Order: sequence, then C-alpha cells, then structure tokens
Amino acid sequence: MKKRPRIYYTKNWRPLMWERWRQGATLHRIARLFDRPHTSIRGVLAQTGGIRPPARKRSRLALMLAEREEISQAVVAGQSIRAIAANLTRAPSTVSREIKRNGGRASYRATYADHAASERAHRPKVCKLVENRALAEVVSAKLQMQWSPEQIAGWLKRTYPDDEDHCVSHETIYRSLSIRTRGALKKELLLHLRRTRGMRRSRHHTQKTANHGRITDAVSISERPASVEDRAVHGHWEGDLFFDGRDSQIATLVERQTRYVMLVKVVGRNTETVVNALIKNARKLPRELYKSLTWDRGKEMANHKSFTLATDIKVYFCDPQNPWQRGTNENTNGLVRQYLPKRVDISDYSQAKLNAVARKLNERPRRTLVYRTPAERFSQSVASTG
Repeated sequence: MKKRPRIYYTKNWRPLMWERWRQGATLHRIARLFDRPHTSIRGVLAQTGGIRPPARKRSRLALMLAEREEISQAVVAGQSIRAIAANLTRAPSTVSREIKRNGGRASYRATYADHAASERAHRPKVCKLVENRALAEVVSAKLQMQWSPEQIAGWLKRTYPDDEDHCVSHETIYRSLSIRTRGALKKELLLHLRRTRGMRRSRHHTQKTANHGRITDAVSISERPASVEDRAVHGHWEGDLFFDGRDSQIATLVERQTRYVMLVKVVGRNTETVVNALIKNARKLPRELYKSLTWDRGKEMANHKSFTLATDIKVYFCDPQNPWQRGTNENTNGLVRQYLPKRVDISDYSQAKLNAVARKLNERPRRTLVYRTPAERFSQSVASTG
C-alpha cells in the first residue's frame, strides 16, 4: 500500500489560512484555496484550538542577521572579539557568547546562528492554571457547574479582589480548554461549556436565520417605551420557542432588567397551545413583575391578542428577520442549550425539571449584573413590589 504524502503548508500560506478563518470561511472553502482536503486545514487550526498564534517578534536588542554576517566575516579575517564588538557597537560579552554558542571561531556561520537563535527564542510562558493547581481545581469545579469562563473569572475577581493568585482571565480558561498542549484543564470539561466545539470559530461565521411568519396587528418593538429599552424598570420580558433535535419545544422567558429566566413546558407549537401555556405561566407572577413581553415574528404568537386580553400584558414584536432585537433572550437560549443540548428529548422534561434547570441558570453570576445572580436581583424586585 502506497503511503500518502504528508501535506505541508508554507509560512506564506498559513497567514492566508488564518485570515480566512478569522473572516468566517468554512474549512471546505479554505481548503479549496490550496486544493487540499479540509481535514488538513483542520489539522493546522486545531493545534491551537482555532486561535491564531501571535506573530513572533524579534527583540530590538537581539542581533540581526546582518550583524551576524559581519561577525562571520570578521572571524574569518581573524579580528579580536573587542574589535568586532566595537565595529558593531555591541558589548564584547555579547559577541563572545554569540560565537561560543554557535560553534566557536572554527565553525561559526551567520545563517545557522540566526536560525538557531530563532529556535531558542521559543519560550512559551507557562500557563497560570498549570502553575497554580489549586486555582485550576476551582475553575474545573465551576465549569462542571455549567458556569462560563467569563462568569468564573468575574466571580474570582469579586471573591478575591486583592489576591492575584486566585484570579484568572476568561481568555486563559478558554485557551486552556482549546489548546490541548497546555495540559491545564481536562478536555472533558469542554462538554460543560455553552458551545462544546473544540475549536474557536469566528464571530463572522455564517449564522442561520429564523423563518418568521406574518403576525396580524403586531405592535412593533419600535413602539416599546424607552424605559423598557434602557432597562430602567423591571417587569419587561423577552420570549421565544426553544427546540430540540426531535421537534419538541419549550418557551424561554427572561426578564430584561434582572436576567431572571423562566422555562415553560409547551406540548405543541400551534398558537393556541403556546399562548395558553404563556397565560398560565404569567398568572404565577404579580402584575408589577410582568408588564410586557417581546417576541419575534414566529407564528406561534399569532394569537397574541388573546394573551393580552387574558393577562393585560402588552406584546411587542421584533422587526422581520431581526431576532437580535431581543438579544437578552437570544443569549439566554445559548445558556439553556448547555443544560438541554439538541440531542436531549425535552418532551420528557416535566415542568418541575424545567424549573430546576431555570434555577441553575438563575443562580449563576452574570457579568452584566456585576457578577451577582439573576435570583438575587429578582428577589430585590419582588421585595420592592411588596
């Protein structure tokens, strides 16, 4: 059996590869540029978890290739160390070390010396989580609780404000999970992240768009009061239907000011079933804590007038194909996906189980709340209305 030739990518190709990856191109599209299989592209990118390695920079104090060539010529001419150093405006000790570590006077060559110096300069900084195993164990425990790296970093900073040894950035945690050679955190911990992919993907990567339906007499989000938009008051919610891979669904609701989450079991996606489930859920809260609901243009809210008539809660709708206008709920759906991945059949979840998932989400610290929890903030809202 003939052995497959190994695929190499030159230094000139790799920057183009990383730039296309940053722009959001797929592995297959990048591979077509080089007429190579996409698996070979993935092999290069996966080495650093899809994170582009920083460009190497030569220190301004290091000897340049031109200086090494002068040293090589001077050595052949038999000049002394001090004479060579004087011509280069360098310390004699610098020239002496340069010659000794690269073969001595008998075999010093400028090109070889420059390459050897570049190789010796590879000194990656040891990851903080490798040096501080106690901190790594705390991070691992929080990841297993489904906390995000950003939540962990913020919680550590708030809990240990004057102890640098107990703080770590969220970027360090992400890189420790993505770059396997660091050996700081176990690969299995990736499964506890909101998005479990092993490689970081560009924010410009193509995203699928929702299929919005027509809603009659829909009140546009542009008519929503300014106090709702700037989160000045509580009681204004955003909602959406959340699907699994088996065509089952639940309703996700999040309060804009406190980020408090409610998950509602829905047995069907038709508008009567969805609206009735939302009405039943809304009646569990005081009127002061549920004043409006913002939804996208999904057909499940076609009967929104019945919801408003039964609850006296106003419903606002995003503009067509603009689900980002209810970004708080979009972000919440990403958090919910950690607990209810697409492979899970959510039709088996009772309302009690969904409440347990919501409780976990509400007890996680949030950066936007200065690393307090939605449960804390919502309790304050309840107290203020009492």
